[in-house]
Amino acid sequence: MIKFFIIPILLLLPHLAKAQSTDQVMQEIEDDTVLGADIFSDFNEDLESAQVLEDERFYRYGRFFSVNLGGGYTTFTGNRGRAYDDNPPTFHLSVNYFMDFQKAITLGIEYSKHTMVLDTVVNGYPGKELGAVNSDMTRVFIGYKYYVDTTDLGTAITYSNPHFIGRMEYWYQTNKFIDRSEIPNQKGGGLGSGLGAGLEFPIELKSSYLSVEGLYHVVNFFDKYTQDYRQIEGNAQSTFGHEDLTGNVLTLIVTYNFTW
Repeated sequence: MIKFFIIPILLLLPHLAKAQSTDQVMQEIEDDTVLGADIFSDFNEDLESAQVLEDERFYRYGRFFSVNLGGGYTTFTGNRGRAYDDNPPTFHLSVNYFMDFQKAITLGIEYSKHTMVLDTVVNGYPGKELGAVNSDMTRVFIGYKYYVDTTDLGTAITYSNPHFIGRMEYWYQTNKFIDRSEIPNQKGGGLGSGLGAGLEFPIELKSSYLSVEGLYHVVNFFDKYTQDYRQIEGNAQSTFGHEDLTGNVLTLIVTYNFTW
């Protein structure tokens, strides 16, 4: 008699369990699809936790600011490169603000000096040899640095901190005719941009670094298309000249970085 009641109950148990499981799943779906519910809440919580951990790691091990002092070399391509003799060093001063381990904003100023010698008469100055012309170039810039993630690379590469650089610049130029005092100085400015890459080698972690950066600059110099320094055709006293002063800029800068 007892078996008569037990057997039906045992047969019903799987169906009851299945019904209960189905009801739970349906309830969870209804909870997730209620207006205002966030079906990605678990995913968002994982992202927020990861960001918190990354921020804590940066505050503990990262750099926040650096002041960079140094010098290097500036030279030119094209006609300007053929006309100018470079007078190193180039002087550099900049400040970096680190947003995290891989991104930084840089502000700075650089100065270089160059000389053009024309021991002949030229188109803009036909009466007398022009002689030496000094060009002082000062540029201010704002830039962005992106440090490559070297977590999975070798120790040597990791400690060299390889990074890419992009800069917006304003170049201010002064031409001084040192052998022709009667000619007033020429002054002007032009916008430019620079792209390059660099390495930073730690001297003392989080305190001081030695940086090497090379950049290629495109600049709209105010005298870029000048015809003043062209050779005068048919004039025996005009033995050479420069069609214009077009050309781009190359810089190599080494700095010592004081970091906090």
